[in-house]
Amino acid sequence: MKGFPFLLLLQAQFSHAFPAVSKMQEEEKMTFAVNYLERFYNLRNMKWKFMKDGDAVVEKIEEMQEFFGLEVTGELDEATLEVMAKPRCGVPDVALFEVLPGNPKWKSNALTYRILNYISDMSQADTDEAFKKAFQLWSNASPLTFSKINEGDADIMIYFARRDHGDNSPFDGPNNILAHAFQPGRGIGGDAHFDADETWTKGSKGYNLFLVAAHEFGHSLGLSHSTEPGALMFPTYAFSDPKTFSLSQDDINGIQSIYGLSPNSVQPTGSSAPKACDPRLTFDAITTLRGEIIFFKDKYFWRKHPQMTSVEFNSISLFWPTLPEGIQAAFEDKENDVVFLFKDRQYWALSGYDVLPGYPRDISLFGFPRTIRKIDAAVSDSRTRKTYFFVDQQYWRYDDQRKSMEEGYPKLIANDFLGIENKIDAVFQINRYFYFFTGPHQYVFDPYSRRTIAIRRSNSWFNC
Repeated sequence: MKGFPFLLLLQAQFSHAFPAVSKMQEEEKMTFAVNYLERFYNLRNMKWKFMKDGDAVVEKIEEMQEFFGLEVTGELDEATLEVMAKPRCGVPDVALFEVLPGNPKWKSNALTYRILNYISDMSQADTDEAFKKAFQLWSNASPLTFSKINEGDADIMIYFARRDHGDNSPFDGPNNILAHAFQPGRGIGGDAHFDADETWTKGSKGYNLFLVAAHEFGHSLGLSHSTEPGALMFPTYAFSDPKTFSLSQDDINGIQSIYGLSPNSVQPTGSSAPKACDPRLTFDAITTLRGEIIFFKDKYFWRKHPQMTSVEFNSISLFWPTLPEGIQAAFEDKENDVVFLFKDRQYWALSGYDVLPGYPRDISLFGFPRTIRKIDAAVSDSRTRKTYFFVDQQYWRYDDQRKSMEEGYPKLIANDFLGIENKIDAVFQINRYFYFFTGPHQYVFDPYSRRTIAIRRSNSWFNC
């Protein structure tokens, strides 16, 4: 066996479970953060001297915050600790590039893999299928092919293990570190190890083996972590429906930069994360949430606090694994501290960042007829306790106190919201004003004077 590869050189011992960060004392939070930074950001030998050399810790916190698109403060704020506590891959978050140092790659495009053992969580057939589908993601986007062998040495050896398993990178029990893999090379190179203490499944419960395996195999082929939240190679785990899952354009670009284009006549294309300052940016839905503003777009969302200059960008599945992509409307009921999210004829309810049980439900419960297939936008006026639903060129008004749709609706939007003439993509309320979004523009509407008082770019909230 050759020497340990880069992964092992960067990883410190980290065998204890992540505690609930919300319940930790300040000193515990710092120790927890230092352990995380030692393992994933190459903060070396700092446990005993972090109070004496605080600048080094602050620098690494800032590096981690920048990687995950957080507010770069150098402080252990709640958002930073939340990300540190998320289940994730055990490979460090090396630099802001796609390919591992030295551009390691396999010399042959025809690779073999072998599954050394199985777990009781899943049947052998389901496990085999999960790994097969994970390899297919990468073969579809590159000239690589993968063949399963049942004995002898394979290029990629797959192994389920617990705790210390002989590679100087011990697992830590349920949750937290899910798996790790090694860059292409001899001996342990290319191998992928999965924590046997996790609950592995083929669905949304526990951890989906196909999704984690596809990520780890990216490392086995030479890719490092991506800073794009929607990419497969993003470090933290987020569930996505395996039936519809596909590589992002970032993942495709990464694998093709190492091995070249796919031999298929039609090259694969993946989705790309929207850019906050794209002048053509539009939104699917927007809502306030306990003082923050949440902007939804495709499978992503931005979090904006009015008192902060920067915005946080994440994938929907990272925060809400059970929610669908492409949220179409949303509004906050401040009186009851609930946010409602809509897609097609279904809606969900959030309390803070928790999805409430008993959802999704049908929009008929709000009083909509079967002819209404989806809601374009919605906003609740906290002063009048009326909720407005916008559908095509019309709007409906719901009485929040009586829990019923008001009579005489729907009405034409253009008649009652002067200046709002195009289809509404999203709307929310701050103080007395409604902010309507249509295409790349937003209209500031005063519901008391019943007129539009300003027109701005949709992404002006992002300091663009």
